Amino acid sequence: MTHVSVAVIGAGPTGMTVATLLAQYGIETLVLERWPDVYPQPRAVHLDDEVYRIVDRLGVAGEFAKVSRPALGLQLVDEQLNVMARFHRGPGRCGFPQANMFDQPELETLLRDNASRYPQIDLRAGVEVTGVEPGRITLADGAVIECDYILGCDGANSLVRRSIGVAMKDLGFDQRWLVVDIATTADLRQWDGVYQVCSTRRAATYMRIGDARYRWEFQLLPGESASDYGTLEALRPLLAPWTEEPDLELVRVTEYTFRALLAQRWRHGNTFLLGDAAHLTPPFIGQGMGAGMRDAMNLAWKLAGVLHGELPPEVLDTYERERKPHARAMIRLALMVGRAMTSGGRLGDLLRRVVVPRLHLIPGLRTKMVDSTTPALKVRDGRVSRSRLTGRLYPGAPWGNGFAVVSARPLSDAEQAHADACGATVQIVSGATADWLRGQTLIVRPDFTVARRIS
Repeated sequence: MTHVSVAVIGAGPTGMTVATLLAQYGIETLVLERWPDVYPQPRAVHLDDEVYRIVDRLGVAGEFAKVSRPALGLQLVDEQLNVMARFHRGPGRCGFPQANMFDQPELETLLRDNASRYPQIDLRAGVEVTGVEPGRITLADGAVIECDYILGCDGANSLVRRSIGVAMKDLGFDQRWLVVDIATTADLRQWDGVYQVCSTRRAATYMRIGDARYRWEFQLLPGESASDYGTLEALRPLLAPWTEEPDLELVRVTEYTFRALLAQRWRHGNTFLLGDAAHLTPPFIGQGMGAGMRDAMNLAWKLAGVLHGELPPEVLDTYERERKPHARAMIRLALMVGRAMTSGGRLGDLLRRVVVPRLHLIPGLRTKMVDSTTPALKVRDGRVSRSRLTGRLYPGAPWGNGFAVVSARPLSDAEQAHADACGATVQIVSGATADWLRGQTLIVRPDFTVARRIS
């Protein structure tokens, strides 16, 4: 019988992220994946600058830049592709592009190749988990693995979630969409951002995800299914507003039901849920995969601290307390965007034609539409005074994988003693980052989250 400190079930982006972060802290981790190789079909295609910084922490930002494509932003269009509003995106506060398009299998390949550099990671692909109990995993071949912690990163149909008796709460969204991936070297002569077709009849999304890869998503009408659109000939009427290019290769066409779901509990004892096992977000804001990587970033440093005896086990209670409200907020934002695109019938279409072109006149709305900053975490720390920045992501330069004390001026003796006591790296910053601090000296956690201010 094998014993491991941490077992991760699922080697997708969430599972490989948490395994790599744990390895960076010296934690030996077993990763179990039922597919023998990277799942070849494209799925997620977008991540923002906050998640890009997690990719950087993993050590693959340079490689990811080679396989990803910054997008110019978002434009809202009608069924004839007339632009009703356009929102540009550029470099984000974190130093990376705010919108990045990519092919998920290429990202997963990068993450697995990178994980092979860490002897602490034991990735076993082509292994099926058939049973999960507290501290115990059973495989299809009858092998049993004992583990101190189990991290369920096994997707929407999570065996781990079912095994610990957790139900998903339905947040009230259920739409059937057709997802089409096309490859072509032809120039489609489209704006290099994301198109959202706002329509009650058939909403749609278009985006370029690589030099020769494109993604369309179309809301399916009652009675339609993916089988109705299994060939390029059948798809031509849907693609026609964008292109009539004859040289197209159909990579994939499939049907997805977009849902909004949130697990009622994210933890049972020493078993945790991450990624799609804990939450499902409709894709309208491109935050589904990134939410799982955010889960991994939040949990990894806490779990490593507990295993090393540096943090009390109670710190693990903060994982769900912090991440669940954030995930709920992002799901609600996705729901708002999705309903704004698709609801209201003919009256809704009329209102969109009148209101959307005037969105930029609403104070602060344009900034909100182009700003990729996500809500602050609900960080609780009663030891010292809170800051208005508590729970927000610090936008400064990376410093390693521990705590940091950041300030726009040299630290006082008391502040330096505080930094030394918690083993923190000291950053003295200037420019935009100094402005962001608002004259405060802050402690920043390993997941880039502001913990508190010390002066």
